[in-house]
Amino acid sequence: MQQTALSNIKVLDLSRLVAGNMATLQLADFGADVIKIEQPGMGDPLRQWRKNNLDLWWQEYGRNKRSLSLNLKSPRGRELLVKLAEQADILVENFIPGKMEQLGLSHEVLLEANPKLVILSITAWGHTGPYRNKPGFGTLVESMSGFASMLGFADRPPTLPPIPVADMITGLYGALACLTALRYRDTTGKGQVIDLSLLEAMYSILGPVAAEYEHTGSYPRRNGNRSPNSAPRNSYKTADDKWIALSASTPAMAEKLFHAIGLAQMLDDERFKTNESRVRNSNETDAMVAHALRKYTLTELTALFDASGVAGAPIYEVPQFVEDLHVRERGILINVGDPQSGGMTMHAPLPRLSQSPGEIRFSRRSPWRA
Repeated sequence: MQQTALSNIKVLDLSRLVAGNMATLQLADFGADVIKIEQPGMGDPLRQWRKNNLDLWWQEYGRNKRSLSLNLKSPRGRELLVKLAEQADILVENFIPGKMEQLGLSHEVLLEANPKLVILSITAWGHTGPYRNKPGFGTLVESMSGFASMLGFADRPPTLPPIPVADMITGLYGALACLTALRYRDTTGKGQVIDLSLLEAMYSILGPVAAEYEHTGSYPRRNGNRSPNSAPRNSYKTADDKWIALSASTPAMAEKLFHAIGLAQMLDDERFKTNESRVRNSNETDAMVAHALRKYTLTELTALFDASGVAGAPIYEVPQFVEDLHVRERGILINVGDPQSGGMTMHAPLPRLSQSPGEIRFSRRSPWRA
């Protein structure tokens, strides 16, 4: 067995729900010893996200983590946490600012106990600013960041994603921040506090929208599946009533597409000759492409695009993704044994490191009571 990259790192995870669990999942998959600190009698609320009485979310994002039930409202519980923090490398929490202080477990107290400790503090709005004490979940951040206002169609309401996008992105930022802070600690011997807000993480992936508004007065609005940056880019119905997605994000790709589907004449038309003109005339561009694609079945289009080097892909639902040959042969999904469910398919650890890959050592565990 190859050595995992983080096998000597100890993590205390006091967080609940998605963002913190996503961050510590990355660390745990690469060998860190992650101990979930959970409230007695309740545990992490993520355990309650159930389908058919199965805690599927917890099984996937609680994997590779040990669990300890600890009452942080009691003096004994706080004492035990400080002792654990003395030996830890990272502590993750997602309380509203001020809550750790109320418990007598402020960041200053923890850093006094262990000056080399890296503390990742995840909140909705951050530790500064007028919203810092407001409760918040990813849904609110997806709304306020402007993300929801860009999703959907112009004649329909703003669209919220059906999955916790803001939390997932924040979790990935959190894992990166922890590793960056560990690198700094290894150089200087000093721990630190990471102030990570869901709002900033969510906004950071939206592109240069503030600069666009500042310099042009415009900003992204709901536009269905189209892109404001390139055309054609949309989902299109096939002859057998299935769906395919296209993205002609470069001039060369657009040329390949138009030649492949019999629309090469568009390249001589001033309305469609350049990417900028195609975006400006996206209604006409989409109409012509949609009409051409409707003549083919999904299988025919996939084969045509593969032969022509065109970037297109079928729009899958979950069963089709699970059964896809590439997904199976690459090992994107793996089955992990579990006594409750009898086994569960979940995503394999990623990214794929050549010398120190991640691994799933065990599935989620029930809390051990201190």
